[in-house]
Amino acid sequence: MNDTEIVSHTYELLRKMRAEQQDMRLEMQDMKVRLAAIEEHMQGTVTNLMRLNAKEDRVDERLARIERRLELREGRDAD
Repeated sequence: MNDTEIVSHTYELLRKMRAEQQDMRLEMQDMKVRLAAIEEHMQGTVTNLMRLNAKEDRVDERLARIERRLELREGRDAD
């Protein structure tokens, strides 16, 4: 293999490596976008769970008041 062939072969390898690197960059950008979407979805899910828990707490409080008024609680549950 002479010098020209070595240079040509090296150049071809570097070109392939650059193309693969560009593909990897594009894939990483896509992954970042997808990860951001997942994070946003998870944040929304957590927010909704917090709202549901707060609503459940309010319902529990109302139910406890109703039970007290109707004298439905027994034993030490009756506050």
